[in-house]
Amino acid sequence: MNASPADQRRLLDIADLDARIGQAERLRAHPPQSARLKELMTQRQSYQQELSRLLGVRDDARTELSRIESDVALVEARSDRDAQRLATSANAKEAQGLESEIASLAKRKSALEDAELEIMERLERCDADVAAQEALIAETNAEGARLSGEAKAVVAEATSRIDDATRDRAAIVASLPADLVALYDRTAARSTGAALLRRGTCEACRMVLSGTDLQRLRESAADAVVMCPECGAILVRTEESGL
Repeated sequence: MNASPADQRRLLDIADLDARIGQAERLRAHPPQSARLKELMTQRQSYQQELSRLLGVRDDARTELSRIESDVALVEARSDRDAQRLATSANAKEAQGLESEIASLAKRKSALEDAELEIMERLERCDADVAAQEALIAETNAEGARLSGEAKAVVAEATSRIDDATRDRAAIVASLPADLVALYDRTAARSTGAALLRRGTCEACRMVLSGTDLQRLRESAADAVVMCPECGAILVRTEESGL
């Protein structure tokens, strides 16, 4: 295939734009915040599970406290009834029984109040644990929201760069022979589409061409489209090529 040296040089512009597009596409697909956002999602799920456990522990403590408060109320009511009966009783044996039951109820109430105090202290610790876990989740959510916003900005910028580069590429392609562009596209599908030959080195694969290959290139017409014998990229020859 033949193409003017000027048109061949424009392939370098297309290759540069393709590299920019590829870089921007990778950035759009995987913004730098992605890894940390995945970590935060995993952490938040773990934190939520722990919060559910802590809430369950607190609910159990509240239920137990409610039960004991109910028992205290029943003991107090029973003790008050016994006290009223004792105040009006004329039977010594009955009075003795009532006094014994009142004393037993007093002990029962004291034990319940001790348990009530212990549960209230435990419930206070549960509240602190729940608050700390909720603060941890809130901190995780805040970092996630911040990173998500940054990632969206990165994606938007990458998309803008892709659109600009794609538009510039289309303009260059429109100015070049269709068969030259088709050859470039086929080559780019498997490696770098086109690269500069600089001082005997292909800038696509960074390989120094052999003397035989360089001699072949010297003997090729200026408008001949030549390929790198190492990587297959279209070699663009200029005054820097060292031929």
